Amino acid sequence: MWIGIKYFKNVEHIKLLTMGKFISEVIKRKRFISRRQLAKETLTLVGGLIVIPEVFMKKKEAGINQDIPIERNKTFAFQIGKKTFLNDDFLLESKTAEILFHEHAEALPIIDYHCHLPPNEISSNKQFQNLTQIWLAGDHYKMRAMRANGVEEKYITGNADDYSKFLKWAETVPYTLRNPLFHWTHLELKRYFGIDTILNSTTAKEVYEIASSLLQTEKFRTQNLIKDKNVEIVCTTDDPIDKLQYHQEIISQGYPVKVLPAWRPDKALAVENPENFNKYVDNLSEVSDVNISGYQDLIDALTRRQDFFKSMGCKLSDHGLESFLFEEYSDLEINRIFSKIRSHRKLSFQEMQKFKTALLLQLCEMNFQFGWTQQFHVGALRNNNTRMFKSLGPDKGFDSMGDFEFAKSMAKFLDRLEQKQKLTKTIVYNLNPRDNDLIVTMLGNFNDGVIPGKMQYGSAWWFLDQKDGIEKQLNALSNHGLLGRFIGMLTDSRSFLSYPRHEYFRRILCNLIANDVEKGELPTDLKWLGKIIEDICYYNAKSYLNFQ
Repeated sequence: MWIGIKYFKNVEHIKLLTMGKFISEVIKRKRFISRRQLAKETLTLVGGLIVIPEVFMKKKEAGINQDIPIERNKTFAFQIGKKTFLNDDFLLESKTAEILFHEHAEALPIIDYHCHLPPNEISSNKQFQNLTQIWLAGDHYKMRAMRANGVEEKYITGNADDYSKFLKWAETVPYTLRNPLFHWTHLELKRYFGIDTILNSTTAKEVYEIASSLLQTEKFRTQNLIKDKNVEIVCTTDDPIDKLQYHQEIISQGYPVKVLPAWRPDKALAVENPENFNKYVDNLSEVSDVNISGYQDLIDALTRRQDFFKSMGCKLSDHGLESFLFEEYSDLEINRIFSKIRSHRKLSFQEMQKFKTALLLQLCEMNFQFGWTQQFHVGALRNNNTRMFKSLGPDKGFDSMGDFEFAKSMAKFLDRLEQKQKLTKTIVYNLNPRDNDLIVTMLGNFNDGVIPGKMQYGSAWWFLDQKDGIEKQLNALSNHGLLGRFIGMLTDSRSFLSYPRHEYFRRILCNLIANDVEKGELPTDLKWLGKIIEDICYYNAKSYLNFQ
């Protein structure tokens, strides 16, 4: 939008843009209107510029001396920022960073080795009806932000219509500045829908209509949303009792992206509630065709299911833990504890700790036998709001970081496996940043000198999956381990629009390395650094996880 101009005030350094070229002269004058007055003039920013036509037509009106070169009757613009938002060099602060990203990271395929995409929605090639359904439903990041912005629950998880829910999200977005949601929101709008507009209450209707219209086309069905983002492999998160029928359907369809299951046996360790645990064990017994009357039967049933998962291409397990635990036990005790809970009797805290230690160690030995990589997500304190948990259930945005102490138990747990020479490749993700250095140094105790990067410090997870958290994770790994052996980013997401997070990570990584080069802390060998970047973004994961 073209605007007129009066005068500027309290702005000391303004670069002048004439006909697309910068003039080095800097205007330093005092007879200009204030920033507040500028706002009153309802100036519109165009690509980060205040655009002004036919400026300074009269020297007297402009109040500028003749020593400032002015070409009359031409369009001028004042640049108010060094870079426009979300341009090609977003998050890249130097030419070195730009080279590393654009020439080495940007075009690489994506291996999403841990996510929560629903396999049935991939198999059915689901088509979402509108932007709310694909973008807001189930997104606990957005849920938390909307509640913090004073949005009523009916617009978040309630029965409000889809557009009303979206409008409330759009109203919230401006308040998310400096939250990763602001970056993710606009990256996703731009990368999937070609929308450059900043989302707010004013632009909500236009954004909603454009995106929802595109979602009605074949290109925006789930399989294309994955494939078109250069995704090579997706690993979902699946319970041992899952029959994996949707994974089988995807294979039979000839879909070019590999969609593989990942083994998540958390419910087999959830002995806090005897009724729920026994229902789960009964379901496991049925699907495995193993009569589970004793503890060894439980192991046999899980082994049979693990063998089935392996036949479906599974290469990873995943274990969600509040904290690493380790409690000494005997086989006799574990058999007795299992019999007790199968009799629907509640276990003591110590009995629960013993059982969980024994079964998790057994599961890890099974991971070793199957040649799988095991993942541990550690440190979440879940379902903290009792009233809302009773009303809405889990995974609705009421979880947070925990502050568990687990160094000794983690050491004992990993050491027990190492002593038996049954410690497989391991990735550990933490949620509390205070534990960064603890975990990466602990993992360093158990590398074996055979497998490069055997013990992996996982990428920044959940609340830490943002610029500051990613940089801190990379710095901790660099300080105490081998950054060059890192297997890189994953989405850990339930959303089909989340793949720009890989781009986000890659930009941050390239900028971090480039900053060291700019400061003289790394050599200017861009071929070598480019190879390290490529390995972290793609090749390390492909090799480490045996996706050859």
